[in-house]
Amino acid sequence: MSEILDMLEKLIGELDRPPIIMGHSAGGAFTQILLDHGFGAAGVVINSAPTEGVKVIPLSQIKSSFPILKNPTNRHRAVGLTPEQWYEVFANTFSEEESLALYERYHIPASGRIFWGSALANIHPGKDDTYVDYHNDARPPLLFISGKQDPLFPPKVGHSNVKHYESNTVTEIVEFDGPHLLPAIPEWEALADFALDWAQKHATSR
Repeated sequence: MSEILDMLEKLIGELDRPPIIMGHSAGGAFTQILLDHGFGAAGVVINSAPTEGVKVIPLSQIKSSFPILKNPTNRHRAVGLTPEQWYEVFANTFSEEESLALYERYHIPASGRIFWGSALANIHPGKDDTYVDYHNDARPPLLFISGKQDPLFPPKVGHSNVKHYESNTVTEIVEFDGPHLLPAIPEWEALADFALDWAQKHATSR
């Protein structure tokens, strides 16, 4: 994960002005870390993976994570989901036909190392890759968007993540109807407009 963050920080650091940063799932954790490191004018995370210290683990999250965490060797390779697993974890509010179409369009094997790193963050001693300073008053404004029907990172995970932030900067959370693959819902344009409007408003005020 550190290699990914180093690359993102280099790219963002070369821009003329701080951008609005948005991330989904693991990208949500990346966004939180980037903001904590001083990058970006505002951030929006969608169904974000939790950062270090968030210990709420709903049963649905355990079930959804099992295809990756069941085999320790997955920590060192890219891991994919079957169409059935994709439906249960990512697209459970869609029909099976719609889910399969989304699977064929968007599914790629992902780094098991990142997933295992997040799962073990609260076990390892010291600061892990997903550490953020929850007291960082200089951190840009941050919005959490949580899908009400997301089994992987359900709303209670997002709310717990938000409660960890005790800094004197804007940190908010809203919920939308939808699964983990929230950006693919039929109302995605309304979701995108809301996220962008919020980010522009708070980035401007900052």
